[in-house]
Amino acid sequence: MRYELLDGSVIMTPSPGRWHQTAAFELARLLRNSKPDDLVVLMAPFDVALAKDTVLQPDILVARRGELTDADLPAPPVLAVEVLSPSTRRIDLTLKWDRFREAGCQSYWAIDPFEPTVTVWELRDGDYHEVLVAHGAERVSVTAPFPLEFTPADLLQD
Repeated sequence: MRYELLDGSVIMTPSPGRWHQTAAFELARLLRNSKPDDLVVLMAPFDVALAKDTVLQPDILVARRGELTDADLPAPPVLAVEVLSPSTRRIDLTLKWDRFREAGCQSYWAIDPFEPTVTVWELRDGDYHEVLVAHGAERVSVTAPFPLEFTPADLLQD
């Protein structure tokens, strides 16, 4: 089980399944191989302490190296990625999306491994704006938090 703290309430979700883990691992590998030296890519479980009553664990996070502690990230990540599962979809696309937006996380991505689909939001003027939705073999091409290209189908290579 994974445990997160959201506005003082404990959220407990089951362990992720095979396709969730496959997509998360492949995207983390792509991000790690492309990132600049001042950024770090980490996979859950790793705490992002947004407030005393809100400690979240995105499936993948990209953080500034200097903002990390050995125990957690006490600041918003540069990028938070959630891989959607039936048990977490609503939380990932509403509550966590909103908390990362409020904290100032510059980019938020949702990966649906069952479609497969990648949706990218970027923070502008305090709000998330959807900048990209790609399905299957369609190309994902982003510049933030750093240049990266892949397809949603690439994430399901096991």
